[in-house]
Amino acid sequence: MLSIAPLCDEIIVAVGDCEDDTRNLVASLLPGKIKVIDTVWDKSLLQGGRVLAVETDKAFQAIGEKYDWCIYIQGDEVMHEAYYDEIRKNMLLWKDDPLVDGLLFKYRHFYGSFDYVGSSSHWYRNEIRIIKNNKKIYSYRDAQGFRKNNNEKLCVKPMDAYIHHYGWVREPQAMQQKQNNFGTYWNGEKQKMYSGDFDYGQIDALEKFSGGHPLVMKPRIERMNWKFDYDISRNNLKIKDHFKNLLEKITGHRYFDYKNYIEI
Repeated sequence: MLSIAPLCDEIIVAVGDCEDDTRNLVASLLPGKIKVIDTVWDKSLLQGGRVLAVETDKAFQAIGEKYDWCIYIQGDEVMHEAYYDEIRKNMLLWKDDPLVDGLLFKYRHFYGSFDYVGSSSHWYRNEIRIIKNNKKIYSYRDAQGFRKNNNEKLCVKPMDAYIHHYGWVREPQAMQQKQNNFGTYWNGEKQKMYSGDFDYGQIDALEKFSGGHPLVMKPRIERMNWKFDYDISRNNLKIKDHFKNLLEKITGHRYFDYKNYIEI
């Protein structure tokens, strides 16, 4: 939330009926800018993560008509401040174009530590994180992307701007606990519980990251208390991934990836 705050006049956060201090923490982050709406999750919609989209729609529907654009951020995502100017430029450029439904971000998916990013095709490379304030748009499936009207893909403009996804960077025991609890939010059933540390070695391919992280991540990175090293020369890529990588290297274009949007 702090990473998108400089681009927002108001931030609306849907907070479920939690039993910890989450609500107070959220409300205290940016007094006067953050508005909390209290919700109750419909547990009959857990299958396939549908409830996540429903909760996203609650926050979206609470946004007033006076706003042109709506920025969406998930709990394990951070927007990099290096791209604020690019984002502002595109919001101004396409604000009044009725053909443009949203803006498309590039993604860096960190894994194991803050030094490695996923490089195989199972990581999505782009996704919509800014949409027009059009209430015909709704959150799709498990809230990864959006649709409009009757299941139409959104027409979007790509930007040279990155979202950093840190969902796979946690202290190994905390990561295992997250995996244990995942089934509760995905299908309403508890997963088989495993104790101990998550095995970060179960990955197909990674690349070393040499760039900078968003400023809001600095304290978290400094608190990192585990070590993760990976031999980037080793990979478990499938034949189709090797083919995709080779084709991209030759043509400069990524073929065959699923796209949850229409680029215009």
